[in-house]
Amino acid sequence: MAETKTKETDANVNEFINSFANSEQKKKDSFELIKILQDITGEEPKMWGPSIIGFGSYHYKYKSGHEGDAPILAFSPRKSAISLYIYSDTEKSNSILSDLGKYKMGKACIYVNKLENINIPVLKELCIESIKYINEHNECACRKKYDK
Repeated sequence: MAETKTKETDANVNEFINSFANSEQKKKDSFELIKILQDITGEEPKMWGPSIIGFGSYHYKYKSGHEGDAPILAFSPRKSAISLYIYSDTEKSNSILSDLGKYKMGKACIYVNKLENINIPVLKELCIESIKYINEHNECACRKKYDK
């Protein structure tokens, strides 16, 4: 079975952003996302693999037997857009996506060009919904409770 490539590392998050983000806007948005995701998770940002900034971790195991660890919430300031790994396919998440603003959707990833293009309170709701989903479906140290 293939080993997961994206693992938590000791790389410096600030150095990564300053060297990897390809515009001042992307750097600014990255540091703002750190504040938002850190506030929601209560976790310090950590590098996962060479280019993902994650918060907290959980253990997953698929029916196929493949298992590993992943960040609870994460993002990457990629060249074309900021990739947000904050989405879980739940009824609530799907119902509020239309209020998020200007974004593109991948399989489990939301792509935004700039934070100013999206509704930050909706982003926070999506994050909280994702944490709830992870809590219910995985072994997770993210037992923070949300009443929303």
